[in-house]
Amino acid sequence: MTCDSVSKLIPLYFYGELTPDEEDRVEDHLHECAECTTALARQRTLAAALDQRQTEVPLLLLEDCRMDLMAAIQGGAPRQEKSSKGPWTLFLEAIGATFTGLNRLQRPVGAVALIALGFFASRFTGGNPAAPIATASTSPDEVIATVRSVHPDSAGHVQIAFDETHRRTVSGSMEDQNIQKLLLAAAREEDSAVRVESMGLLKTRAGSGEVRDELLNAVVNDPNLGVRLEALKGLKPLLGDPQVRKTLLQVLRGDESAAVRKEAVDVLVTQRDDSMVSALQSLYQKEDNNYIRLKLQKALKDMNASIGTF
Repeated sequence: MTCDSVSKLIPLYFYGELTPDEEDRVEDHLHECAECTTALARQRTLAAALDQRQTEVPLLLLEDCRMDLMAAIQGGAPRQEKSSKGPWTLFLEAIGATFTGLNRLQRPVGAVALIALGFFASRFTGGNPAAPIATASTSPDEVIATVRSVHPDSAGHVQIAFDETHRRTVSGSMEDQNIQKLLLAAAREEDSAVRVESMGLLKTRAGSGEVRDELLNAVVNDPNLGVRLEALKGLKPLLGDPQVRKTLLQVLRGDESAAVRKEAVDVLVTQRDDSMVSALQSLYQKEDNNYIRLKLQKALKDMNASIGTF
């Protein structure tokens, strides 16, 4: 073994993570190489120094990590990968599979299928080619049936694919009214991945009345955990709104997800007044999750609430 390969294996050797064969080869090399033996001594010194360090771990760190992991696992449906094959290829393969064993008929069938497909495509699209990527100048009065995907980019633009009579893609700034209308439509789609992505973008525009109402509706009614969590984050700047506070208290009382209730606590405790103290004290008595009870207890202490109330 070379010094370079052994130096990379020394940490694994020190912690016993190598196979027996690898350990033997490393030890053979160490017997012959003073430089690598010195590197192993440095590893021992470093490990001893790290063992002496004492770090105070926050009481709720483990529970925080578990909650974050739960939210990440349940946060949204996985995206469906698009097939790399074109629609004509898939169509011809399906036709070919239907006539398995009739190899001599596959070419004629494929030719007929292409002619039929071209005829019907021309009839229903008016002879126009597939629609190119459009800008967000699309009229807001056009009927949109289904939003299929939402893709933000690093430049602050959003691309949204939706089905009308055919699928189209529009691109534009978040400031564009048409983009915002499409995002609101996407927030009600059946695809939970689309809803999560859309809600993540809409939360930055929570000052709009329409967006605020959509966030409130989602945080109470959306069945997807990831969508509700994104909506909660969007409502945080609006906590001074009585309707927002009422809705978040409703979520804290009744949402089945501990991750959502935890996020609701984190949002609500930023508003410190007598009415909020009273509401949190009441919720503390009813909460059955020990971690959330600890969060509520800490929040009440931070607000100087009387210990006797809980």
